[in-house]
Amino acid sequence: MSNNRRPTYATIAIIAVVIIATAAVILWFKPSNDVNSASIKSSVSDNESSESVITELAAGQVVKATTPPSQSQFVTGLENLPRSLKGTQVDGEIIIDENKQLVVTEGLRRLFDYFLSALGEEEEATILARVESYIRHHTPEPAASQAVTIFNQYVAYLKALPEIEKRYGNLQLQATKSGELDLNAVAQQKQDIANLRQQYFDKPTITAFFGAEDDYDSYSIEMVRIDQNKQMSDAQKQATRQDYISRLPENATKANIMQQANISELMTRTEQMKARGATPEELYNMRRELVGAPAAERLAQVDQEDANFDQRFTQYETQKNRLLSQGVYAAQAQIQINQLEQQLFNDTERKRLDGYAALQRQQAANNP
Repeated sequence: MSNNRRPTYATIAIIAVVIIATAAVILWFKPSNDVNSASIKSSVSDNESSESVITELAAGQVVKATTPPSQSQFVTGLENLPRSLKGTQVDGEIIIDENKQLVVTEGLRRLFDYFLSALGEEEEATILARVESYIRHHTPEPAASQAVTIFNQYVAYLKALPEIEKRYGNLQLQATKSGELDLNAVAQQKQDIANLRQQYFDKPTITAFFGAEDDYDSYSIEMVRIDQNKQMSDAQKQATRQDYISRLPENATKANIMQQANISELMTRTEQMKARGATPEELYNMRRELVGAPAAERLAQVDQEDANFDQRFTQYETQKNRLLSQGVYAAQAQIQINQLEQQLFNDTERKRLDGYAALQRQQAANNP
């Protein structure tokens, strides 16, 4: 099991259907036992959906515990963790200032989601008690009580959120049937969610918990708006996208968006250049321009490794087919094929052989 378990977040489900999600840059922090820590650590939302957690909170779909849940069960909040959390590192952060006041960050939301991800294994009351114990064990007053209050508000918010999503579900379905997203419905849904947040959180908490997510949603909606504009040529759309990105504030969200744009451009141009027989030097120069010299060097190394694998795979297929065509006894032929695999490939590469052979056959069929 991984040493990190990342919970997912509530966001607008329809946007995820039509927009390629950008790779978020996430900093993982385990809250320190030092209750006097006053450092503020920054992080960026990963913009993923936590629909299962929200649904279970709203519908009460929880598993009954064998013992009555109460805060007295816990001291640190980490006792008797459910199976899905065992062996993982607590995700998130609790930050306080020099006056022991809570500093609300996106990492605090991650901490809540980490424990809430166990809904279905533990009943809600047990998780509430676990989180409160964890907070109070790691945090002095008044920050501890402030964090517990926000956690309770967050749970109430998650329970209320599905009603909005249900309200817009049919509109989203009707919009996607035509192949285009109803941006007016999406905008109204986002406004309703914003209004709901204001019922449960103050403005600084809203910004800390949902700011990065909202920034990316706004970008995603604008990209769809541009894509659906039938009055623009492809070149005009591309120029408009680049102009929009250039005007974004300089923050982590913009950095992620630009990185994803560079990766998409990198993949497209690499495929085009390889198709026309570009030299390794030409590929390196193009990659250096888009993603920098260190990444370009790593990609050049990957190219060499792939070429080497291709060469060995061709040799393997040739000898394998010769063995099979010679009418050798099947069991003996398989022994020789296995020996050939061990001579040409390491353990990891041998696991790729069947899939790689299938890919080669598919490409040959598509390009007769």
